[in-house]
Amino acid sequence: MFREIRSLLQMTRERRKMANILIIDDQAYVREFLSEELGHAGYRVSSVGDAESIWGYIIDSRPDLVLLDLYLDGFEGWEVLRDIKRKHLNLPVLIVTAYDSFADDPRLSQADGYMIKSFVALDELKQKIADVLRYKPFSQPKHNPYPTQPSTQHP
Repeated sequence: MFREIRSLLQMTRERRKMANILIIDDQAYVREFLSEELGHAGYRVSSVGDAESIWGYIIDSRPDLVLLDLYLDGFEGWEVLRDIKRKHLNLPVLIVTAYDSFADDPRLSQADGYMIKSFVALDELKQKIADVLRYKPFSQPKHNPYPTQPSTQHP
């Protein structure tokens, strides 16, 4: 029994360190900074800066977690969040934005976390990533659950 628990803990640690994170942000310096920092922390990182490329990156990189900015060139981040969750409910999405005005927004209930973008709070971001990955289901779908482009319909 102890061997099984130890094995499960080791798998969780390995999965966290080898987790694939997709950063969706239209600011290149943010993508580069987060990619470098999370890469040094042991994560595999992909990033995309334009809304048209998001779905290709999701299909190709099969992320374990998405860091999503709410303001993107071409699409609103809320639409991207809704489309990701509609197609793959178990794909965790952390909202990382420069604006603190969304703390009480009911649409946040679709996300797995919310953080104000701050280079000072990098340790807090890494901790949130680790926490979300700890509770993420191990299985990923074998089929492609993602559309080729985000929905343009509004609720």
